[in-house]
Amino acid sequence: MDILETAFMQRALLAALLVGVTAPAIGIYLVQRRQALMGDGIGHVAMTGVGLGFLLSTSPIWMATLVSVAGAVTMELIRMYGKARGDIALAMLFYGGMAGGVLLVNVSDTGSTGDLGSYLFGSLSTVSDADLLAISLLAAFVLLVSVGLRRQLFAVSQDEEFARVTGLPVRALNLLIAVTAAVTVSVAMRVVGLLLVSALMVVPVVAAQQLTRSFRATFALAVGIGVTVSLAGTSTSYYQDVPPGATIVLMAIALFIALTVLATPLARRRARRAEAHGGAGSAAECPVGLPGARGPRDDVRV
Repeated sequence: MDILETAFMQRALLAALLVGVTAPAIGIYLVQRRQALMGDGIGHVAMTGVGLGFLLSTSPIWMATLVSVAGAVTMELIRMYGKARGDIALAMLFYGGMAGGVLLVNVSDTGSTGDLGSYLFGSLSTVSDADLLAISLLAAFVLLVSVGLRRQLFAVSQDEEFARVTGLPVRALNLLIAVTAAVTVSVAMRVVGLLLVSALMVVPVVAAQQLTRSFRATFALAVGIGVTVSLAGTSTSYYQDVPPGATIVLMAIALFIALTVLATPLARRRARRAEAHGGAGSAAECPVGLPGARGPRDDVRV
């Protein structure tokens, strides 16, 4: 295949694979917590990190990671402690992050608005070996957290009060979700772009929810959808000369629509079957792995 003969496409496809796995892996917890747009806000803040990277002649990915982690922690603290004016503080953070990134790139000697565009919307040809190494290390962290702590993260995302009663460190886990989401933004920005990464966190998850009923099945299918659209979108971008980020997101949305259409008759069939059995059902065991604990439910529908 000629697409694998060029070094830049090999790097781009590997980066797309990592993005396709990591974005839905953390996105499932954001959807469960009704924070689907959190990735979008972090993407705005990460723009300042990209600008600092150009200004200081350092890696924009690592600098964006540091700034986006700080921004995500600030967002989570505002969510925890912010009162009536918390939404205004978040808006200031988002707008300031975007404006700061544009300004810093323009005053730097090494960057330009064209360079910033590759981070905003993704670019295949600009994924370097150093970028790929950074993406791989960051992706390993995301998977370690999202898979290794899936029971705890599910519990705190499903019901914070229930998780607190069972003895889980709710505040620390909330901050960990925010930090992991920030790292995921840095992983995905070279392929999907900062302005579109939130879609890849959310759309594969809600698409998977159309067919699945358990957390484990939703997680697996969402990651599968993420990988599929990321690789397909990257390949289409190479052959058709279209932006990779936009192509990946539109493919994910198209797949969501197709699965929604497919799931409609299945949902009606389940409803008729439930009515035929008198509507009886058994409570599902919560997968948090806590002795004697029964969770609110074993699915991720919100």
